[in-house]
Amino acid sequence: MEKLDIHTLQRQKEGQLFDRKSFRIDAKSLAVILVAFANADGGDVVIGIEDDGRITGVNGNQDHLNELLRAPFDFCVPSVKVDVRFVDCTDDKGIANRLLIMHVEPSMQVHANQADDAYYRVGDKSKKLNFEMRMQLFYAKGGRYYEDEPVYGATIDDIDLDFVTEYCRKIGYDKDAETYLRTNKGYVTTVNGADKVSGAAILLFGKDPQKFFQRARIRIVRYDGDEERFGREMNVIKDVSFEGRILDMTQKAIDFVETQIKEYTFLGEDARFVTIPQYPSFCWTELIVNAVAHRDYSILGTDIMVKIFDHHYEVESPGILPGMVRIDNIRQMHFSRNPKIVQFMQQYKLVKEFGEGVDRMFREMTEAGNPAPIYKQVDFMVKVRLNSALREDNGNHIKNYKAEGSHTGSHTSSHTGSHTSSHTGSQTTYSRILNTLIDNPLITRKNIAIETGISERMVAKYLKEFQETGIVKRHGGKFGGYWEVLEDKPNKEKDSDIKKLTEPQKSKRKTVNSTAQTG
Repeated sequence: MEKLDIHTLQRQKEGQLFDRKSFRIDAKSLAVILVAFANADGGDVVIGIEDDGRITGVNGNQDHLNELLRAPFDFCVPSVKVDVRFVDCTDDKGIANRLLIMHVEPSMQVHANQADDAYYRVGDKSKKLNFEMRMQLFYAKGGRYYEDEPVYGATIDDIDLDFVTEYCRKIGYDKDAETYLRTNKGYVTTVNGADKVSGAAILLFGKDPQKFFQRARIRIVRYDGDEERFGREMNVIKDVSFEGRILDMTQKAIDFVETQIKEYTFLGEDARFVTIPQYPSFCWTELIVNAVAHRDYSILGTDIMVKIFDHHYEVESPGILPGMVRIDNIRQMHFSRNPKIVQFMQQYKLVKEFGEGVDRMFREMTEAGNPAPIYKQVDFMVKVRLNSALREDNGNHIKNYKAEGSHTGSHTSSHTGSHTSSHTGSQTTYSRILNTLIDNPLITRKNIAIETGISERMVAKYLKEFQETGIVKRHGGKFGGYWEVLEDKPNKEKDSDIKKLTEPQKSKRKTVNSTAQTG
């Protein structure tokens, strides 16, 4: 935990990485929180502060304090690694006291309490995992790979040997297809005289993978507008699903989505027409490929979902972020939940930037003038959203683009201006940033950008304006400081006061055409 003052520890909102407990907590209950943090993203437990914020400290009962300090060893299986420190304070009676801070790092193991119950941190709660969830967590952490598990009822007759033969030619393997399957990567093994066919073998080479993995498919839904509506107001334009082997399914999905991505055509400075896709091709393609390569195939009841709206694009993939990958390190950290599937997709050039694709996606979205991708983990589902700054009804939104070549059959460009737009629902940019500060006073500028989908440069402009106009006050330095919102009720008047931050300049270019191909 970064250096924090007592006031911050009292007021920080409990959430994914932070919990606050009274010294009255017993060691077994504390172990549940430690296990949940270790199984998820890690976090900090501050002990000695009541629910109402009163500081009561941890002095006065050394035996109970020792029980709490032993909780990571006595009541966690396996033991949870915890860094412990004490912070001097003055309690609510004016007496010198201490707070106990226990910092938990995310673990590559699956931990349980003394009753053999596993927990996972979800928001500000410690969620008890059922057997299926626990196994999914075990696979996600790399304790075992689900793609290597034998598929019940599958035999070598369920493998398309002709396709395996083509694959062998591609990789330069000079023996027959069946020999390859039996001698490489454990695709087919023999146990007690019976063949065992792995999940990777069925997903990559199977004649009908959905016979064994019914929901191992990609469903794509195109909506009219920017929100998902139901019932009489249902706004679905297209709803299609793609099945088959991973290679065929992924390529068909990419080909279809390409027909749904909007393109904008306008007259450039050199008097030539320029066509710009709504999102860089690499970005929306990378999300589909990543979803297929890294989904949790042990989750049998859910599809990969691709949702296309007028001005944003979402992909949902079953499973939690694998290994040590977290929202805050996703650009740098790489971990393959399905290493055999990833290697196969790389050989077919679907995985283009091994270990660096997410970082490139962030860069390309920024260069195209769009907000950064937004990653969220909701229970056992990873969701990614791309927001587009382009609008078909306003040429100003593409005023700063220059044509610099072509990509996947259409001209692309790089953005040299600063304007982006990423409204979500009815909230304005002003309100979204303020609400984020209210929810998490310790949040960094970078994480505000990630959370809201607003560019980091635009976030910096707003924060500067907030501080200059007295709306927000910054306490402390870059590390260990926090934000205080002095006026926590955003209103339209304030929005108009800082409208200059987001209002585009008059464009010298003319939007000639804006089309959405709907197939």
